[in-house]
Amino acid sequence: MTVPFGGMSDVKAEIRAVPVGDLTIRVADHGPPDRPAVLMIHGWPDTARLWRNQIPALVDQGYRVLAPDLRGMGRSGRPDNVADYRATASVADMVAVLDEADVGTAHLVAHDWGAAVGWALAITNPERVTSLTALSVGHPNAFAGAGLRQMRNSWYMLLFQFEGIAEQWLSEDDWAAFRRLMGGHPETDEWIDNLSPEGALTSSLNWYRANAHPRRLVGASRPVPPCCVPTLGVWSSGDFALTEGQMQDSGEYVEATWRYERIEGASHWIPLDAADELSELLVEWFRQNL
Repeated sequence: MTVPFGGMSDVKAEIRAVPVGDLTIRVADHGPPDRPAVLMIHGWPDTARLWRNQIPALVDQGYRVLAPDLRGMGRSGRPDNVADYRATASVADMVAVLDEADVGTAHLVAHDWGAAVGWALAITNPERVTSLTALSVGHPNAFAGAGLRQMRNSWYMLLFQFEGIAEQWLSEDDWAAFRRLMGGHPETDEWIDNLSPEGALTSSLNWYRANAHPRRLVGASRPVPPCCVPTLGVWSSGDFALTEGQMQDSGEYVEATWRYERIEGASHWIPLDAADELSELLVEWFRQNL
């Protein structure tokens, strides 16, 4: 099915449902199939529409863009078991998306939980990744070592562990707490629309329950291997959730070209708040890493 994607009348997308076991992953495929590929992975509480400002710019510059909805979000399948939301499961989803599109290697652009998946994909399947652009979230080792300030910023991750309570807290009184947490971002009403269908909010919160359980704070932890593909880390000065240090320090865990960019004035949602700046940065980065 070929339709305009996310309101972008000038960019047509072929929308497909890619089977992965018992699930399907919805992916929007933009641009000619014979062009260099870009795989763009969103985070919470987004869908692939997060990239609606970057996709036309990249297609115009000669790239093919694959934009999937993560499992449990958007129109992709929603597993019932919390364990099925581990980032490693989504790595398999992304490999399936590339395989179904007959893409051998792709530039990877990923934000928030998508960045966690992006780091894991680049580390475990470097032969499939031309370059990695990680937005907001740094290498897992850098995030784990970011200290008390990062733990304070991540307070909501603990709240999200309480099944039923977190859902009620976020959604009651016309989503008042969710609106406060999002800081009044202009996208808030669209996020609420995405999370309002039955089961959608719980599915999205299962990402936190599967990957950020407080048990990870105690006992010995196994370090994550370094990333061996060219990596661009991008952080924004208005990010309420992630500290700059956990992105800056990620270079210590990249055994390839590493570049760090700080974007001033944007909130956590860099693709929305610094749309043109990010698009230009991506095109420049891709051209340096053919």
